[in-house]
Amino acid sequence: MSAVDWSAPFEDLRTGQAMNTRGRTVTEADVVNFAALTGDRHPQHADASWAAESRFGERIAHGMLILSYAVGLMPFDPERIVALRRVTDVVFKRPVKIGETIKADGRVVELSGLDEHVGLVGCAWSVRNQDDALVCRARIDVLWRRREQRAGCEHDAFASVHGVRGGEQAQHTYASGVFPC
Repeated sequence: MSAVDWSAPFEDLRTGQAMNTRGRTVTEADVVNFAALTGDRHPQHADASWAAESRFGERIAHGMLILSYAVGLMPFDPERIVALRRVTDVVFKRPVKIGETIKADGRVVELSGLDEHVGLVGCAWSVRNQDDALVCRARIDVLWRRREQRAGCEHDAFASVHGVRGGEQAQHTYASGVFPC
């Protein structure tokens, strides 16, 4: 199946489309900063002596740090992806040690229209380490912007949302320029 085009409108997406990311190495600073930011100073993450005697034999990254990095690694197009809607079915399969590299891959598993502006895209993600071993999996639902409905002026959908009445000359400013109607 083809790869997800992150700038495509919702209507162009298909179930089964694939996604994957580049890698990112988890560092000591990442773990320390995440602990400070969240207040999660569990000794498995923050105490080298304690962690050495633990099941994993050393400190490991927080599971939520790994999931957060997976979200950050996905190349979401801010012009298309409106928001994360839901994160479910998260399962942490094995620890990520400091110095390991993670990457995420996944596929579109569900598409459902919500309204005239956005659709809901359900994705099944897997996060893997440098040895391609599964470390985490999750279901991620995102709100994905639809193609603008165009009738008459090609920007009527935008104009109606912003109060420009039919027949009026309007200019709509987009990140890529100004479009007169």
